[in-house]
Amino acid sequence: MRTYDFAPLYRTTVGFDQIADLMDRVLTNDGAQPTYPPYNIEKLEDDAYRISIAVAGFSDADLMVEVRQNALIVSAKKADEDGDRSYLHRGIATRAFERRFHLADHVQVTGASHVDGMLHIDLTREVPEALKPRQIAISSTKQIQKDVVDTKAVN
Repeated sequence: MRTYDFAPLYRTTVGFDQIADLMDRVLTNDGAQPTYPPYNIEKLEDDAYRISIAVAGFSDADLMVEVRQNALIVSAKKADEDGDRSYLHRGIATRAFERRFHLADHVQVTGASHVDGMLHIDLTREVPEALKPRQIAISSTKQIQKDVVDTKAVN
């Protein structure tokens, strides 16, 4: 796999650090992403999203949802309760995990619920009013410039 050096980008731009960091993170990612636990990302509305993670076998006390510096971190650690059990087949994994999601600017976590073995995390994008596009009204009346002096009047 090719590696790219973004040092020239850092030297010649100001304020684009997040874009360069994102590109660096994407390009240095090896293909061995963890697949446990499986998850879905849904777009519910234009500015509303939901991440659903399959967490069968975990209770609310075993799960932790945390937001740190534009990153959503979901982790779980199950206490070892299987000391006296003997399994012939164990297909339901309850191993510890940590899953990270990078959140875009202005995306906030609004809630989390654990229902029927699924952990649902609701997200909304709340763009501040100052950053929202605004429409400028176009005036159709002529404006008279009062500060302009007629050259004929001066001469």
